[in-house]
Amino acid sequence: MNERTHLVSFLLRVGIAVVFLYAAIASFLEPTSWIGYLPGFMSAQKVVPVTTILSAFSLYQLLLAGWVLSGKKTLWAGLLAAATLGAIIITNINQLDIVFRDVAIFFAALALCALHYKGDLPARTL
Repeated sequence: MNERTHLVSFLLRVGIAVVFLYAAIASFLEPTSWIGYLPGFMSAQKVVPVTTILSAFSLYQLLLAGWVLSGKKTLWAGLLAAATLGAIIITNINQLDIVFRDVAIFFAALALCALHYKGDLPARTL
């Protein structure tokens, strides 16, 4: 990778990680403000308290942010970030006025994957 590619990777990784860091920290500090974003099937079940589910997801987001920032196995970290964002978008599609920005972050995660993909990409994808 050349210097420009390293810079682009770094900027994408920081942008993606900040989103997960913010959401995780904010949900630890104000869990009642974030419980509404959990999918209905998670908050409706009575086996595990919803605050426990939210805390576990926040921990997952912290770990994912750290992985994305680390630059290790970046393709896989980007794929997991994209999958997570895709799940957030799909399960909260009824709140699109709020999660529409996650669509851009989803594509930033895919761009990070494309940047670190070692195989051949089609010469013309669009």
